[in-house]
Amino acid sequence: MATVSEHGLKRVVWQRIKETIIEDCKKSEIWKILILDHFTTKLLSSCCKMSDLMQEGITIVEDLYKSREPVLEMKAIYFMTPTAKCVDAFIGDFKLKPKYKAAYVYFTDYCSDELFNKMKLYCGKYIRVCKELNISFLPQESQVFTCDNPGAFRSIYSPHCSQDKVKTLETLAAQIVTLCATLDENPGNTTLDNAKQLAALVDYKLTKHYDMDDNSKKKGKTQAQLLIVERGFDPVTPILHELTYQAMAYDLVPIKNDTYKYKSKDGSEKEALLNEDDQLWARLRHMHIAEVSEQIPKLVKEISANKKQPDGKITISGLSQLMKKMPHFRKQVKTVHLNLTEDCMNHFQKNVEKLCKAEQDLAVGSDVEGVKVKDPMRTLLPVLLHPHGTYDKIRAVLLYIFSLNGTTEENLNKLIQHVKIEEDREFILNWRELGVPIISSPSFFPMRRSSRRDRTQEETYSLSRWTPVIKDVMEVSVNDNNDKPFPYLAEQNWRESHGISYSEMRSAYQVTQSVKSCEVIIGSSHIVTPMELLDDIQALSKPTTTKETFTIVKE
Repeated sequence: MATVSEHGLKRVVWQRIKETIIEDCKKSEIWKILILDHFTTKLLSSCCKMSDLMQEGITIVEDLYKSREPVLEMKAIYFMTPTAKCVDAFIGDFKLKPKYKAAYVYFTDYCSDELFNKMKLYCGKYIRVCKELNISFLPQESQVFTCDNPGAFRSIYSPHCSQDKVKTLETLAAQIVTLCATLDENPGNTTLDNAKQLAALVDYKLTKHYDMDDNSKKKGKTQAQLLIVERGFDPVTPILHELTYQAMAYDLVPIKNDTYKYKSKDGSEKEALLNEDDQLWARLRHMHIAEVSEQIPKLVKEISANKKQPDGKITISGLSQLMKKMPHFRKQVKTVHLNLTEDCMNHFQKNVEKLCKAEQDLAVGSDVEGVKVKDPMRTLLPVLLHPHGTYDKIRAVLLYIFSLNGTTEENLNKLIQHVKIEEDREFILNWRELGVPIISSPSFFPMRRSSRRDRTQEETYSLSRWTPVIKDVMEVSVNDNNDKPFPYLAEQNWRESHGISYSEMRSAYQVTQSVKSCEVIIGSSHIVTPMELLDDIQALSKPTTTKETFTIVKE
């Protein structure tokens, strides 16, 4: 299994935690308890294992909010977000009767004077250390982060939550600043509406952060670029059926919290975590499904061979790991991906294959031969007449509307009736809240598609011809130092409800691989699947609480 230190952004975050929390721990020979809130539990889980913590002298990990027995001979490390709820829970551990010998307090982000003074008042004599780490984002993958902010999309786009918008943008900006600080970057900015507002907040907070930095020298702007984009910037990508392994699996298979559940040959229930510790998953995830099944046996063999050290030598610890993982590891990983690939292909052959041609033609605007789609309705009709599921039909209808930059109200009503979503028309209408044209305005001049990079010479599969718009932006951004059409295109796309798609995540890796001179890091408030996105769009018009979205690209 790959170690956490091999995984880009995760490695950077873990290193930052080791240089602060862990180094402070090493100054004392007393083993310690680590106490986490919900966010820091996710943060630590994303970049290290319990065995890593134990190696650093941390023997117990506890939940900040749960009742805990006093351990007066031990010192406690509190790693938490700087909120009133967390601070009150911390104070509760010491105010009346102390639970621990002393407290080392670490906040993910800036702690207000009010909260700091409150802690000092009630438990100052127990606090040995109080530091701010400036890490309030989650390193999801080596080149992907999220802000773990499910409600952001709704707060920004829902007409029922306008009062929350400024506060949400402030929170997102603060999280982006901690990403930049962790990477030791001070990028520049631009943009429109919500994205413009967010970009301005990020720029202001970045300047403030580096002005307050302990280093005597003020950090000037670095070569890094920060691109902030709204979901409406590219509504097509997160709606299409994708045929690359990771995107396809998360769209078609019920994977929750990156955990895939399946049945083994003996009928027993199994589950596997799909993350970068699984080297086979890391190698396969961006491949087209057509390539995946034939690659699995070959890659399992290659990974097995590479378990040895690069120089061919095996250390004692390395040998121990090999003994644990081979051959059981090979068999388990191979079984996981054979099952997952089979699940994906079953869905594809059952109904997705019939959808893909129409979706690609509508998205690209031409068929596989390059012939322009002159009548998008003729492309859509076979999908509507086939007994596809409601969500699949909604996706096709949206792609039809996007291809026209909006349709007439009369035609829209007919489509809604045909799909039988008269009571749920918000699935389509609410895209207007993101600035996406749904009803076309009368005009003597037809709307023109924005120009895209010519990719006709690139090798591709006929059912996978669409390229995410963000990939065009990334390529222009990393290849042109001057006269960029969008030096910092600000946009929102955060979410637990409308965030970044797996296709867009893949683009960051592809551009990094092709350019090699820089690394593209992409993120959002949340990673979104097509059906989650549709549910969140529909919920925008409801007065109840829901989720949110933003898309961030940093290179």
